Formats: sequence, structure tokens, C-alpha cells
Amino acid sequence: MAEAGATVLPIDAAVARFLAYLRDQRHYSPSTIEHYGHALAALSARARELGLRRWRAFEPQQAQALLAELHRRRAYAATTLRGIASAWRSFFRWLAREGEVATNPAQGLRSPRPQRKLPQVLDTDEMAQLVEVPGDEPDAVRDRALLELLYSSGLRVSELCGVRWRDLDAADGTLRVTGKGRKTRIVPVGSRALAALAALRAQDRCGDDDPLVRGVRGRPLTPNGVRARLRRRALEQGVWKRVYPHLLRHSCASHLLESSGDLRAVQELLGHADIGTTQIYTHLDFQHLARVYDAAHPRARRRAR
Repeated sequence: MAEAGATVLPIDAAVARFLAYLRDQRHYSPSTIEHYGHALAALSARARELGLRRWRAFEPQQAQALLAELHRRRAYAATTLRGIASAWRSFFRWLAREGEVATNPAQGLRSPRPQRKLPQVLDTDEMAQLVEVPGDEPDAVRDRALLELLYSSGLRVSELCGVRWRDLDAADGTLRVTGKGRKTRIVPVGSRALAALAALRAQDRCGDDDPLVRGVRGRPLTPNGVRARLRRRALEQGVWKRVYPHLLRHSCASHLLESSGDLRAVQELLGHADIGTTQIYTHLDFQHLARVYDAAHPRARRRAR
């Protein structure tokens, strides 16, 4: 908390301090901080246009007008606008804790309600087609391990790129990963993924401190490197959908829920703080149920005309 009579932070200096707080104390990812920075850049620009020297002078109607203007002029998607409004609310909450504002002018912001989009998934046949990479050459061994692990454990690409061999307990079939906010969790690793990883370790002769999946010159594979490998393998394996790391995470969660119906277990596997985030997969599961019902139930099948 800022002490009474403390020097008022300049508009831009406050934003810089807030972003540093997100990085150093909240441990937000660089991409998330970048999104916050873009959202707050528009807010700062409007404050300067209005001639404001203090954030406490920013009024709720000014925040609402700016959000509406972004909607009209830049044609932002509803989800983007909601993210911008959320960033503004977080910023003003932080300013309140710092003693710079008494109220949050972004608290009552109204933004368009986005249409809920269900995540895309690969079905089990497509997934098998993707991960069963043929061949024993080094790239095939590496990519097979990468694909099997992403699908087996539902990892985020940043989690995959951060794990090292010491994090894998092959005997127990588990992997320790560090997710969002630097939170650590233990995830299971399936038998096929373990076999692929064993082949990779034998090939690369890795030590415990080495990255689990390496790129050029033994360095950790970057998220962009993982994405490029997935795109190439999808084409080679004849999977014509757009394949990216999070698609494998979605597919893992959907297939698990479809088979088990255990939403809490899927939440724990994925590392979701809020089970509401995991519930999106119940909609996918219902879609599968509806397709099976339509195809199999005697009273559901449509009569041929």
C-alpha cells in the first residue's frame, strides 16, 4: 500500500510498474504480459488525450466510451474486448491497493458477450494416425516422443518445453511440470509415451539436467519449434486438420472425459484452477453422445425418404 501523501505515479510509470508486478510477483507469462501491455497502451493514450495527470481522475464513462470506440473503429472480436476490459479492471484494482485510486472506473464495464466456441479436437483414429510416427531416424524418435507426451499428459507447450529428464519418474509413470503462475503439478504418463521417451533418452544419451525434448545443439525446444514439428508431422501423417500443441491437449482432455466422465480428474490433469474452465469439455462429450445416440438409438434414426 502506498503511504498517505506519497508521490502520485505518472500515467505511464504506473503502467510500467503494474506490468513489472505481473512479471515478478504474479509470474505471468511473457505473452500474457504483452496482452496486458497492449490493452493498457490504449487506456494510457486516452488518458493523455484527456489531459489527465492522475489515474484517479479517470471516470467510468470514459472507460466505457473507449471500449465502445475500440469495438466500432477496430472491429475487435467480443473475446478480445472482454480481455481488454479485464486487463483494465485488474490494473485499477492494483492502483487501488497502491492508494492511487479510490474506486475502479472499469468495474462496471459492459462488453459484448462472445459466442462460446468449443475447442477443436482430433478423434481417436486421427490421434493414432498422428502420433504413430514411423522410422528409427533421430527426428522420428524425437517427434514420436514429443507427440506421445503431449497427448498422453495434456501438457501446455510451455510446460513441455520446460521439463527436464529429472522431472520424469519412469518407474512411477509420472512427470512433474510447472504450469501457469509457476504452479507445479504431477501428471501421469502413459505406457506408450514412456516407451517413446525411453527410446529418445537412449538415442540422445541425456543426463538428468538435460531438456526432455531438445532442438538444435541440445538446447530446449522452443514453443515455435514444437509448433513447426507438429505441422510437418501432421502433413506427413496425412492428418489434414490444422494441428497445434493445444489441439493435442484438448484431444487428451476430451477423450479422457468421454471414457471416464470424471471431470475433477481431468481438471487436475490439466492444471485448471477453476473447474468451470474444464467444463467446456462436457459440451464436447455431449456432442459425442448426441452423435452416438442419433446413429444407434432405434427411435432416433431418421427414416429414409
